[in-house]
Amino acid sequence: MQIKVAKSAGFCFGVKRAVGIAEKYAESGVPAVTLGEIIHNPSVVEDLRKRGVYPVERVEDCPEGATLILRSHGVPAATVEELERRGIPYEDATCPFVARIHRIVEERTAAGDVVIITGNPDHAEVKGILGHAKGDAFVVRNLTELEEFAANEKNFCAKCHTLVSQTTFLRGEWEKCEKFSKKVYTNLLIFDTICHDAYTKQLEANTLSRECDKMIVIGGRNSSNTARLWETCAANCPTVLVEYPSELEPRDWQGCEVIGVTAGASTPSGKIKEVLQTMSENRVEENNFEEMLEQSFRDEESKYVRNGDKVQATVMVVKDTEIVVSVGSKHTGFVSSEELTDDPSVKPADIVKVGDEITLKVLHVNDAEGTMVLSKKKVDAEKNFQRVEEVAGTDEILEGTVVEVVKGGVIVVTDGVRVFVPASQATASRNEPLEGLLRQNVRFRILEVNPQRKRAIGSIRSVLAEERKAKQEAFWNSIEVGQTFQGKVKSLTSYGAFVDLGGVDGMVHVSELSWLRVAKPSDVVSVGDTLEVFVKDVDKENKKISLGYKKEEDNPWEILKRDYPVGSVAKAKIVSMTAFGAFANLIPGIDGLIHISQISHERVAKPQDVLSVGQEVDVKITDIDFDKHRVSFSMKALIEPPVKEEAPAEEAPAEE
Repeated sequence: MQIKVAKSAGFCFGVKRAVGIAEKYAESGVPAVTLGEIIHNPSVVEDLRKRGVYPVERVEDCPEGATLILRSHGVPAATVEELERRGIPYEDATCPFVARIHRIVEERTAAGDVVIITGNPDHAEVKGILGHAKGDAFVVRNLTELEEFAANEKNFCAKCHTLVSQTTFLRGEWEKCEKFSKKVYTNLLIFDTICHDAYTKQLEANTLSRECDKMIVIGGRNSSNTARLWETCAANCPTVLVEYPSELEPRDWQGCEVIGVTAGASTPSGKIKEVLQTMSENRVEENNFEEMLEQSFRDEESKYVRNGDKVQATVMVVKDTEIVVSVGSKHTGFVSSEELTDDPSVKPADIVKVGDEITLKVLHVNDAEGTMVLSKKKVDAEKNFQRVEEVAGTDEILEGTVVEVVKGGVIVVTDGVRVFVPASQATASRNEPLEGLLRQNVRFRILEVNPQRKRAIGSIRSVLAEERKAKQEAFWNSIEVGQTFQGKVKSLTSYGAFVDLGGVDGMVHVSELSWLRVAKPSDVVSVGDTLEVFVKDVDKENKKISLGYKKEEDNPWEILKRDYPVGSVAKAKIVSMTAFGAFANLIPGIDGLIHISQISHERVAKPQDVLSVGQEVDVKITDIDFDKHRVSFSMKALIEPPVKEEAPAEEAPAEE
């Protein structure tokens, strides 16, 4: 017969802390009593009683001069107020995870929320939680009761709700309640307050009971978490619940090949050993039982975790902003999303899933609350720093993201490793602003590394220079007259604009910027503008490129040919005067002459007598010379000529 013992069996942190407080008084001889049973385990309670620390049911039952220890399940706020009013010394042994629920319930009910607690209303922990409510708070045992509560609640849409849980509540039932609440309540806050040690025990019990012919659960019958373990195991195989080794009988494991053993959070390791020893004494085959015991109960010191340690952890819960892990100690581990990855767009669920085994680094251990903060990023960074060391001084290129602009340069993160890039090595040319690099992905080389200080210095410029050179060579090999490019105006001179074609500059002469007359390039373009240009000429030997910008379809003479044939009538604006006529603008770039003889049918001494600059007139196009770029207009052609009066006929002489 094989015996498998759950690794998580036995005291949780909160219970260990509470019992430790009670034992401190028992050893010191200072009078002390507990308000109710310190934990739900008869053997522990009886052992403390024999040592002088016994339970009382009411505050007033506390002997004069004795300290009252508040049990791990917590008490209502009114109890603490009564102790302080009576001046009774007390020590709070409430589990830190339970105390957290007290704070949540106090704050949310004070804010006007309706608080819903999933749990057993008859349990001491839940009674204590309810005793901290400053407003509406209700308890539901399961999803069915939650559905009934929601159906009977009046005006619940107008209320804000908060959902919390008893620390030993079943995870599966909690997830059902959580899912239902999200559908029903619009204004809802959810706090997952199930003790992760309790959840670990449930999860391990579920797995272990599927592998065994029978399960033995050790713990107090009035213990909530022990009852949950029994329910979990009983769903998978025959299960026996015992408080004392004497309750075991050989028939409990007769005919079984594999027996599983687990224990509630309030069961001391010594009691588990006694049960295992009883089973061993009744077994036919020893199978090196002592060795199995040593394997099952490692020395507590070996489980002690310190800041900076690397630990193997199992993912227990995955949330939107963090994951909860078990590291084999009595602490609950938390890894925030910021300590999982540098990418803010990635959620924890994208990286890990429940049951994954991962290596983490301990950042902070809080023994008072039984928690620890860990980091996956730090482990990855240390591992990846070795890679950075290997490529230092070589031509190998790394990729990373600029996360910070600091004095003298920028910080680039590559696979969790921070690399300092000096300003002189950060951009393609000196004096370029570094702010433009922030949050940009860059390619760089490692120049040097200080392994002792875990520091690395890199260069972006060396990669940019190499890439620019490669682009230039490819460019000159492929450039041809007539090719078009999208380029950015890099600089302006009095005679043209230099355009960056992607590592190589070309020049657009001022005469090529526009079909209109341009005094200076800045009248048409500015530095930073993106232009579509075409290659007019290439001098590969001297590395010079002449570019064109104005397009043939924008040529005003082509527009004139297309839209304004000889004989067309259009409006034109007078732009200047001469002694022989007036020049009028038809379209941008096209001015035509209205000869003085074509202004009017009447004699005009000078154009100014009839026309003025800026005046719009109707004209007829009478002639176009495309070779000499000349256009002739006539106003007179659009005016009816005056009718000449006929001379009166001479009267015939009268006949004699």
